[in-house]
Amino acid sequence: MKQLFLTIMLTIAISTSAQDGLHRLEQQANDIISKMTLEEKFSQLMNETPGISRLGIEPYDWWNEALHGVGRDGRATVFPQPIGLGATFDPVLVKKIGDAIATEGRAKYEVARKNKNYSRYTGLTFWSPNVNIFRDPRWGRGMETYGEDPYLTGTMGTAFVQGMQGDDPVYLKVAACGKHYAVHSGPEATRHTVNVEPSKRDLWETYLPAFKMLVQKGNVEIIMGAYNRVYGESASGSKFLLTDILRKQWGFQGHIVSDCGAVTDIYEGHKIAKSEAEACAIAIKAGLNVECGSTFKAMKDALDQQLITEAEIDQALKPLMMTRLKLGILQPDDKCPYRHVGEEVIECDKHISLAKQAAIESMVLLKNDGVLPLKKDIHTLFVTGAGAADAFWLMGNYFGISDRYCTYLQGIVSKVSNGTAVNYRPGVLESTPTRNKINWAVDEAAGAEYTVIVMGNNGNLEGEEGEAIDSERGDRDGIGLPESQMQFLRDIRARKKSGIIVVLTGGSPVDMREISELSDAIIMAWYPGQEGGYALGDLLFGDANFSGKLPVTFPEDGERLPSFEDYSMKGRTYKYMTDNIFYPFGYGLSYGKVDYSNLQVTVNKKTGATVCVTLTNHSSWNITETPQVYVSAPGAGVSAPIQQLVNFKRIHLAPGESEEVQFDVPIEQMMTIQEDGSAKLVRGEYVFTVANAAPSIRNEALGVCALSVKERVK
Repeated sequence: MKQLFLTIMLTIAISTSAQDGLHRLEQQANDIISKMTLEEKFSQLMNETPGISRLGIEPYDWWNEALHGVGRDGRATVFPQPIGLGATFDPVLVKKIGDAIATEGRAKYEVARKNKNYSRYTGLTFWSPNVNIFRDPRWGRGMETYGEDPYLTGTMGTAFVQGMQGDDPVYLKVAACGKHYAVHSGPEATRHTVNVEPSKRDLWETYLPAFKMLVQKGNVEIIMGAYNRVYGESASGSKFLLTDILRKQWGFQGHIVSDCGAVTDIYEGHKIAKSEAEACAIAIKAGLNVECGSTFKAMKDALDQQLITEAEIDQALKPLMMTRLKLGILQPDDKCPYRHVGEEVIECDKHISLAKQAAIESMVLLKNDGVLPLKKDIHTLFVTGAGAADAFWLMGNYFGISDRYCTYLQGIVSKVSNGTAVNYRPGVLESTPTRNKINWAVDEAAGAEYTVIVMGNNGNLEGEEGEAIDSERGDRDGIGLPESQMQFLRDIRARKKSGIIVVLTGGSPVDMREISELSDAIIMAWYPGQEGGYALGDLLFGDANFSGKLPVTFPEDGERLPSFEDYSMKGRTYKYMTDNIFYPFGYGLSYGKVDYSNLQVTVNKKTGATVCVTLTNHSSWNITETPQVYVSAPGAGVSAPIQQLVNFKRIHLAPGESEEVQFDVPIEQMMTIQEDGSAKLVRGEYVFTVANAAPSIRNEALGVCALSVKERVK
């Protein structure tokens, strides 16, 4: 009892101290704003802000990147692209990665400031994570997300934010940013002009939950508004999104930034405003705090035309001043515990080890007809494919630069014995037909015991607007791979009847029908970052076991997908798809098999459900299994999703080991979203399924373990 009393007293003391600290910073923010001239106030509302020397304020650019490592700012540890991090189903790991990135960001900031370098990408306000929902596999930026499921996305994004921002009750290690708010997921070509009007149920059920989790569970400091309109309002100038929902309903306390050029879109793209001044006023009145761009240069005109008031300018400025004060960088602040991080942390051994662990956990074994794991003393091994020896195929987008990128070829060679003959030829270009009629790579592939073919997508084939070279705006036309790569695989298969291992790269689902037929084993490697080659080597040769799970559904046929432009969720993702599934969400094999048994569910209509299941490892391998809990509510497929993920855990099992695993499902996770955004516990039959992939018509053919229990709520 005494210990409990001390703990409560300590918690109260910390809470009071935090309130006092934040109140002190708030007073400081008010004081600084009161001393600014109008011109100085205007200058602080754009991402590239000048210094105000008389107030002790240095220049600062709010635009900084850290999607999977400090980006665009020299040497840094490069982790897997977020779609790969989503495949880990490991929020504990993602939180550690967020912390490592923030640590390196702090160190790089310190070095930059010592050099009087105030340029873009050297600051501490990082515009990550991207928690948009990967609703369509053709979206070029889907690779930046954690996948197609709001619960998984919110869970992983919240862990990343918590790792980035640190655990001090007053100060921030760095400031993280949830983007792009909201209802944003392509096409890239229309993002500056399109108006999206999803049903209110889809809005609340799919597009907003991850952002809500970041705000209410992660205390994210920044939210970025998207380019597109939502219900007729620019997402970066929407009172409905920015004020009514974000600030009033969810209680968001940080600052809001526009996507770059989104305020310009208010009058040029969307033609909502007639002038730059009017666009400024719309954005400020809606709740925007800082513009990435230059349209806010017309702020004085907006003030002169009485479209806005100085009080509204001050209101927009205050959260910006608070963010910089919480970072301890607006004015010198020795109370900030995150100052003075040494540059020795940049790409240190601890972070390199973490990057490798993440790459190992991210890769998904999709097929294995007994060829894996490979023995290290095999006689001959041939490595080929456009991506086998190219570090660019490891990077994804918004990447940092490492001085130790390990290609797939290097990682494989690092594992084999000195008595193994390993040979390599690229054999094919990424998207261009081979012009030489003689391709020695096919002969060498056919003659080797095993052939590893690295194929798939890279940053030239998918990405953001203006980023991908082989597509108009960054999106993909379909989900098939370039014909040059497919023909190369066909040519090898025609000569080689067994021992073909395909390593797929990229950030989005691909058409697997023919690839599956032509291969003996398939690994989805995503964009695994700097340690990708070493991670693949460990997995191929059995020094590590596969544990990755698909964070997106792999459709069977891209031609049967709904229209890319349609933001209705009908027929999209595992939650609403009834067919056209090749590999389901949550799917992934390992070396060995885990059985599921003794599923028990207890439901309390006030608190939720308790789900228990027993897992047994019947193999001789150490296995990390990820049991996933899905709920199908009354009205499933009509007024509610067919099923939805409500919990998951990574469970480590030694050979022969059994473990009973318990999951708590809060009552909120069982509720059905209504058109007005409210949630209701519907009476009727609920189906609880614990499985190692989302329930689908493909599960039996793929050997998916799944147990279901029905419970009635009266």
